[in-house]
Formats: sequence, structure tokens, C-alpha cells
Amino acid sequence: MKTLIKAAVVLAALAPTAWAFCGFYVTQEPGSLFNRSSKVVMVRHGNHTVLTMANDSHGDASEFGLVVPVPQEITPDMVRIADLALIERLDQYSVPRLAAYYDPDPCPEPQAEYSDDKEMRFQGAGTAAPMAAMDRPSRSYGVVVEQSYALDEYAITVIRATNGPGLEAWLTREGYSLPPGATPVLESYVRQNMHFFLAKIDVGAQRALGVAWPRPLRVEYDSPKFMLPIRLGTLNAKGAQDLLVFALTEHGRVETTNYRTARVPTDIDVPESIAEPGAFAPFYEAVFANQVAKDRGTNVYTEYAWPMSTEVPCDPCTASMPTQNEFAPLGADWEDKVQQDYHGGSVTSGYYLTRLHVRYDAARFPEDLVFQETRDHSTYQARYVVHHRFTGDTSCAAGRRYEVELKEREATEAANLARLTGRFDAVRYGGSTEQAASPTAVAALIERWEGVR
Repeated sequence: MKTLIKAAVVLAALAPTAWAFCGFYVTQEPGSLFNRSSKVVMVRHGNHTVLTMANDSHGDASEFGLVVPVPQEITPDMVRIADLALIERLDQYSVPRLAAYYDPDPCPEPQAEYSDDKEMRFQGAGTAAPMAAMDRPSRSYGVVVEQSYALDEYAITVIRATNGPGLEAWLTREGYSLPPGATPVLESYVRQNMHFFLAKIDVGAQRALGVAWPRPLRVEYDSPKFMLPIRLGTLNAKGAQDLLVFALTEHGRVETTNYRTARVPTDIDVPESIAEPGAFAPFYEAVFANQVAKDRGTNVYTEYAWPMSTEVPCDPCTASMPTQNEFAPLGADWEDKVQQDYHGGSVTSGYYLTRLHVRYDAARFPEDLVFQETRDHSTYQARYVVHHRFTGDTSCAAGRRYEVELKEREATEAANLARLTGRFDAVRYGGSTEQAASPTAVAALIERWEGVR
């Protein structure tokens, strides 16, 4: 079918599920605290990594800390408070999307199509200061404090430890209550000679600053290790967690080396009603959950991989392309050099954005995520397509043929919906009904979707 108008529908929030975290919380007052969501930006250039973490926390603890293993000592000039809006920009730009096309009037004489410029879009830093001088504690418990400084609502401490039990004992002595199961995980990082970055959050100071949630922290370091520690995140988990990683690199797509990096199904025609307000988010959640279940929960998924260049525009775009001024505060500041390197080539921007989505638990993801930057500069996006039917007069011969083709198309779209979501019981196709478990999040929507019953 030819199209007259193309539209992009943005998925603003993929799902209300728990999202993971690359450290863990330790509480300092009675009460429970658990991690629900995380978005991580990883900027990688050579052996230099800039890690920006946006997490939310829920519970009744009035003061808590954040523990993240890092490969080197983190000095005050290596940690900053980041702007959450920059992370949201990357999220909005790379989010799974819905492309909508409108069927033309089948009866009049063919008319010139609109060009792609008729596309429509719809919805989908502090600095560290040294603290007052303090005596370094003794090596009791095998723990040494390497750095201690203040950063707005955060009190930062960087420590080294010789053993996991000693580190747990030291944190306990300092008044912290660790989640169960922390010791063996801590021990594994100690054996890798990792440092531990402890960001203690004073909720009172946070409120005085007028911020509702802990602001994102940006940490940078040099290491040949391109990895993200996720095992500690399972200590705060209530079931499986979701993690979104936005990787900004110079040369190409990022993938995991110790887990299979797969792609979610894309460029598939789905029923028209998925374009209804509020329908796309539960649809994509069902698609993702079904794919995770089919793969037995062991894959990391690519949802977007694309050079950030006007010469390779997104199709469709869900937001305007982030600029160099937005990349630089996240640590991606090599644009001028790379533009020169790529001069005359197909890519004039030196940034490549990879969006990875992983739903994990301790049983299926016993190791931290290890990444590599590839030289793959191809494009991929999680994209689904709806075709809006023509609703005018179809009494001409071409219109009657259109109605026949429309029924066939709707049957295909219904079958696609069933395969994508795992929901077959509401769709009859090919003379038989297949039964499968159905995500409750889309059950009500499917009852309204047009198809062959």
C-alpha cells in the first residue's frame, strides 16, 4: 500500500518494571530499601570510560549509601553530578518506536505522495570539593580509605579492601546494614583488585537542594576493562530487574562478550489499534517479556544502534538528535578530532549510540556485563508499523479490491501480534486457534484489536 503521511509515536516509558543497578544500597537507619530502576550511560573512548548512573530508590531509610566497584582510585576531579535531562534525551531518542502510515483513497486518480519531510512526531552539574581533613583509618578489617570528599548532597569515600568479610565488617562498624549475600560478591571484586566507590546520600541535604531523587553521578576512570558490575544490583532486587545501557562510542556498535547480544523483532506490521493512546507501551512490554521468555532470560538485547549523524537519519525519529553540547557533559568530547578522521566518509559525526536492554537476575546472569566496541556502523532500531485504513467511499472497483486486501492485511497483522506477544488465544488465524500464555498487560487491548476471530 502506498502512503501519504508517516508518523512516529514515541514510547516514553517502556514498562513499570524494576530496573537494575550496578552497585547496591546500604542503609544507615532502620528500614528497607530496594532498587527499582536504573539507566546507565557508558562513554567509551580508548581505555577511558565515563559512567553516568541514574537510579531511583524506594524505602523508608532517611540516609543511605551507594557502593560501586571501580577499577581505579577515584579522585575528586573524576566524579561529578550529572544532569538527568541528558540521560532522558538519549532515552527518548533511542526508544522503541511505532511508525504509522495512512492508506490513500483507492478510488481517485493517483496523486503525488508527500515526501518524508512530512513526517510527524508524537509522544514517544556540581563539582567535588575536598572534605575537612580527616585521619585515614587504620588498616583494621583490611580496609583503607583512599579518598574522602563532599559533592553537594553526596559524601564520597573511596576504599580498598583485602577481603570481602573485612569489607563487610568495616561497613558494619561504620553503622551500615548490608543486604544479605553481600560478602561473597564483595570478595570476588576484592580478588580483582577493584576499588570501592561509596557515595553516601544525606536525604536532608538533598531536600535542602530541592531535588526529589538522588541526582545522577558521573564517574570516570582509565582501564582496559570495559564492563559494568551488575551482580551487586541483585542484592537489592525483588525479582528480575531491568537495566538500560546507553553506550556512546567512536567507532561502532557495542555488544556484550560474555552473554549473547540479540535483537528484538523489528519492522513488523501490527494492528492499527496499537497506535491508540496508551496502547504502545504495554504492547512493547509484552513483546519484550515474550522475547525474554522465549530466550530463557539469558540474552542482552539491542533496541537501537545508529550513528549520530545527519547523513544517516533515523527512520522514524522520536526526538531531535542530541548535539555535541549535550554529549560533552556525559564525557563524549572527541567530536572535532573524529570529524577530521571521518572527513569525506559516509559518517561525519564521531558518535555511535547503542541502546542495550537486559532483564536479569542472579541465576541467569552470574557474571558482570563485559562489553566490546565493534566496527559495525550499520543501523538498527526496534520499530513497529501500523497502517491506518482508508475510511471513505470504497465503492469503485479499486476500492472493492482494497477491501479484500485490507482483510488479508488485518489477518496478517493479527498473526504478527500473536507471535510477538505470545498471545494466541484471542486471535484465530488460518482456520485454527493456538493457545499460549497471555501477558495480562495487553489482554484488554487485544480484545479491541481488529483481526480474524
